Amino acid sequence: MAIPTDTGHAGSIAAGTAIGQVQLTVRDLARSRAFYEQLIGLGVSERPDGSLAFAPARWPALITLHGDSSAPMRDRRQTGLFHTAILLPTRRDLAVALVRLAEGGWRISGASDHLVSEALYLDDPDGNGIEIYRDRDRSEWTYDDQGQTQMATLPLDIDDLLGELKRAPRDPEADSQMPPGTRIGHVHLQVAEIPAAERFYAGVLGFDVTVRGYPGALFVSAGGYHHHIGLNTWNSRGGSAPAPGAVGLRAYELKLGGANELEAALARVTEAGIQPQDAGDGAWLVHDPSGNGVLLAT
Repeated sequence: MAIPTDTGHAGSIAAGTAIGQVQLTVRDLARSRAFYEQLIGLGVSERPDGSLAFAPARWPALITLHGDSSAPMRDRRQTGLFHTAILLPTRRDLAVALVRLAEGGWRISGASDHLVSEALYLDDPDGNGIEIYRDRDRSEWTYDDQGQTQMATLPLDIDDLLGELKRAPRDPEADSQMPPGTRIGHVHLQVAEIPAAERFYAGVLGFDVTVRGYPGALFVSAGGYHHHIGLNTWNSRGGSAPAPGAVGLRAYELKLGGANELEAALARVTEAGIQPQDAGDGAWLVHDPSGNGVLLAT
């Protein structure tokens, strides 16, 4: 794979670019169905190929699961998914999600205040990382003198978060599912090295670098968001890609604004010496330098 050596942009990605569906492989589809439906709170529909698509009420699918009982387990030192980040519309929704997980007896692995957002962290039954978060209003975000978004990892004030439910008590039926407007806010990936990842995501796809302040990590976005894609080497520095068909990330979708933006992105990819693969339904599959699958679509 030929990647330009210059980290500067070959062209900018459309400001309205967003993350679409995340496709995962799991070993026990029934077990995962119960988790995503009952504990995460997503509705489920079965697809003709046997996969399961999960979505909030009256909203497009966010996560698609493909079951394979013989799928190799992924080594966490390899590249792949760090977490899928589910963005909720309100802070109260985040409090509801926390209570739903607690009542279901599911352990969270972290709870953080990132200045731009508040987040809960957990793993699904196969160890696929999940972040559930809400954004603070952009007027509350701050920037350093280089224009980089200021983020941190501080303890989340759980008591204050749960106070949202005193002001607006839970409705057991309405709050059993994540609300309309819930979407994938970002994906966070494990990569083998940051410079090559930056050359691909910023130099080829055209994302803006928004945060460099975390050692061993980089955050990029479109349209001034704090990040659509996180990249880190915390566990995977110098690591290889997982075995084909392994548990974990199959691909994630980048939703571009229209046919012109898709054509421009494909042109930049081709100019970089990367051959896109036709994935059907107007989407094209490429892989980043660490082997993570990216579906370019409209």
